[in-house]
Amino acid sequence: MKIEEIKSGGLPEHVAVIMDGNGRWAKQRGLSRSHGHKEGLNSAKRIVAAAASLGIKYITLYTFSTENWKRTQDEVGYLMTLIKGHLRSEFQFYKDNGIKIEHIGDLTGLPKDVQNEILNAKKDTEHFSGTTCVLAINYGSRDEIVRGIRKITENSIKPEEITEEFISKSLDIKDLPDVDLMIRTGGEQRLSNFLLWQCAYAEFIFTDTLWPDYTESEFLENITEFQKRTRRFGAVLDQK
Repeated sequence: MKIEEIKSGGLPEHVAVIMDGNGRWAKQRGLSRSHGHKEGLNSAKRIVAAAASLGIKYITLYTFSTENWKRTQDEVGYLMTLIKGHLRSEFQFYKDNGIKIEHIGDLTGLPKDVQNEILNAKKDTEHFSGTTCVLAINYGSRDEIVRGIRKITENSIKPEEITEEFISKSLDIKDLPDVDLMIRTGGEQRLSNFLLWQCAYAEFIFTDTLWPDYTESEFLENITEFQKRTRRFGAVLDQK
């Protein structure tokens, strides 16, 4: 299917991606996990650029979870270095594709130099009006909800004032729309504490493709699969 046909078919406003399989990709090739993460970064750039070319408004990438701190010190250190280096060096990529950078997750739990790179990337791209790329770094959905509830309690809100909309606006990005399409690579079929609130009515696509092998072509196939689905949001269509 051609790009223009996909664009006219009803795009998801918000696509979320669990980029799984970097380590297994590397192991299959006798390489270190670091090689897998580096190749995974290249895949992320390709998919974000593809989303931007389609005109998808938001794409959220599960970059580093609150549980990933349990990995070895060497792997965590490499991932922090990779994130920091990418944010510092990719301004031209963001500019060429009109990409605005946002962040969800507990910023204060990250190393100071990584915090600074995230804040600088957000500031440098805040005027870009294309796709917003949301990087979930030191992110866990339960943690986000807990931090959101803390914000609510700090403002002495009356119980009757707490609504679904109010809770949504108390999360890390108050205007982030719900997820329309959730894609997970690597063969696993679970959410892994990612955007639990925002995925209430998301469509899910699970692929066995390991993230470094995930291509723009497969991404477009996943978008067209989304376009074939009928979304009811709990209702029954064509009631008589």
